[in-house]
Amino acid sequence: MSVSCGLECVFALGCTRWAWKRCTYIGSDDSASWPLATPDEFDPVPRMCRLILAVYETDLRNPQFPPQGGYRLDPDCVVKRVTYEQTLGQAPPYLIYLDHHHKEIVLAIRGLNLAKESDYQVLLDNRLGMQMFDGGYVHHGLLKSATWLLSQEGETLRRLWEETGKEYKIVFVGHSLGSGVASLMAVIVVNHRDKLGGIPRDKVRCYAVAPARCMSLNLAVKYADVINSIVLQDDFLPRTATPLEDIFKSIFCLPCLLFLVCLRDTFIPEGRKLRDPRRLYAPGRMYHLVERKFCRCGRYPPEVRTAIPVDGRFEHIVLSCNATSDHGIIWIEREAEKAVHTMKESASEATTTAPKVQTIQRSQTFEKEHKDALERAVSLNVPHAVADPVESTETEPSQDVDEGSRTASNNTNWDEVVKKLFKKNESGELAVNKEATPLT
Repeated sequence: MSVSCGLECVFALGCTRWAWKRCTYIGSDDSASWPLATPDEFDPVPRMCRLILAVYETDLRNPQFPPQGGYRLDPDCVVKRVTYEQTLGQAPPYLIYLDHHHKEIVLAIRGLNLAKESDYQVLLDNRLGMQMFDGGYVHHGLLKSATWLLSQEGETLRRLWEETGKEYKIVFVGHSLGSGVASLMAVIVVNHRDKLGGIPRDKVRCYAVAPARCMSLNLAVKYADVINSIVLQDDFLPRTATPLEDIFKSIFCLPCLLFLVCLRDTFIPEGRKLRDPRRLYAPGRMYHLVERKFCRCGRYPPEVRTAIPVDGRFEHIVLSCNATSDHGIIWIEREAEKAVHTMKESASEATTTAPKVQTIQRSQTFEKEHKDALERAVSLNVPHAVADPVESTETEPSQDVDEGSRTASNNTNWDEVVKKLFKKNESGELAVNKEATPLT
């Protein structure tokens, strides 16, 4: 009897300790050791959020739901705006915007529409480990959507880049579901830059706002020099390792599901998570917007922390009433704008006065930080991780264009292009085609 009572006490104490740690875990804990971002590197984020919001408008000259300060874009520079009727359910709506002031060609993709069946079809078209790509795993439905979008707009992007003197950047930006499509578009373009006129790697950028987990860890780190993910404090989506299709097929309400996921992940060792090649992650370099503190009411002036994390890449669900509201693009745009304003004010004050509070500052270049992250992934035995940093130098465009990679209208067939990175092994499973080396 005494032994059973002792075991019950130990069990009760263990459950109490777990509940205390989970309930006191806040979103800012994920990035507590990260250095602060600089105003210059984070400055494009509010602008990209406004472009995503512009996709929701039917008439940008007479907007119905403009953010504070308006969209601050020229409607005459909108090259194309595509609705659900035109995408035929293959991708979310998007627009192409030619930003002459910042020398950018931007393709912005909106997020999940809960009322559209076609968005769910893209989201649910996946099975864990179903699609292997570029030495890792990606979300199958999002990859198909990205390939379809490039087949539709690849020639437009190439033409715009050549007409602007090959000086502009091509920027893919998306929110939620659109962030996964945008991220995989950036990966495909980086691997086949010759199909867009030989654009250099350093002129391809992606901003994944409230990112979906769409690629395995080795790919998330490998493309950290191209893809930037923006997370607002407690946002649930970048932290939910449960496949997206399982979230929306669940009969439970979302808070209940998040609690069950949190409970399950508690008993999965960190090493097992890292060694699972099929586990998907939020892509690229992470920017974490932090604006709330533990046991404090209200929002504080937001600060932005950044890093290329390998272990501990938003692995813990935050049990917070803001876990879903922090996913909204409207809140992200508003807080990102505040953060940029705050950072610029702090930077101007720092030139004349000593800092009041000591903060962690970045002491490495982006290139060195990316190389260290790649080496860290190798040291942790992350499957398919490579230690060599990806070169960002310009590569001459390929002169060889296969006959099957062009359609009758002389447009690049991106389905054929993407398939060149795959081959099937003897068992019929997808494997990387090592003979088709991507451009670096």
